[in-house]
Amino acid sequence: MATRQKPSQAQATLKRAVIKERPRRPAKQPPAVRPRAQPAVPPALSASERFPIAGIGASAGGLEALEAFFGHMPPESGVAFVVVMHQPLHHVSLLPELLGRCTTMAVLKAADGMTIEPNSVYIAPSHMYLSMLHATLHHLEPPAGVSLHLPIDALFRALADDQGDRAICIVLSGTGTDGTIGLRAIKGAAGMSMAQDVQSAQYDGMPRSALATGLVDYVLSPSDMPAQLLAYAQGSYLQAREPTSVPALSDIFQQVLLLLRDLTAHDFFG
Repeated sequence: MATRQKPSQAQATLKRAVIKERPRRPAKQPPAVRPRAQPAVPPALSASERFPIAGIGASAGGLEALEAFFGHMPPESGVAFVVVMHQPLHHVSLLPELLGRCTTMAVLKAADGMTIEPNSVYIAPSHMYLSMLHATLHHLEPPAGVSLHLPIDALFRALADDQGDRAICIVLSGTGTDGTIGLRAIKGAAGMSMAQDVQSAQYDGMPRSALATGLVDYVLSPSDMPAQLLAYAQGSYLQAREPTSVPALSDIFQQVLLLLRDLTAHDFFG
């Protein structure tokens, strides 16, 4: 059997030189990880950028009151309106279309994260509560396990917390007491309140409950409210103080604080 010969020293040296000169493959680099974009948190508006935001609550008989109100409101008033009307959960509301016939202002469904603009009307969804931060709307799940839902109170309280002495609330026709607790919050923040007079209301439960607080600034029919609202908004409203700056918050943390604020009535935003 033939024996395997050992390579000579010269051959071994040549082999090592070839191996040494062979180009090395670059080491594989891990794929670049793109940072996840954080949703932009709207900054607080300066005093010169801010405008009146009026929350409107209505229930039974409220459609006629809303039509009369917006039918007399000038489209270039400089005011934004957020409307909450009692409706069955998950009901497909025709309110945007119906109110769109009464005004040339933009009438929009209030979407989560929507920035409020002047000369616009925002209609709350039937299955969500509305909250607000820096004049931006946010959806919150209604409280579970409760038989009585109070979405108007939730909006008014959020409006008071976000706008302070610039908050405006309007209580229209309806049964029950929804809106009364929120109206107290508006007045506690030195805001302005209006209620429909019981003579013009188809259902006077909500207006009477609001009036019983002794905190309503103006008691008027819906068609007379716009003139008084504009007189207020164009007067002392313009001398409102510059808001305190609030540090930016992550979107998820912001939602948690909004939920805690609306459930406990304590402002965790500082």
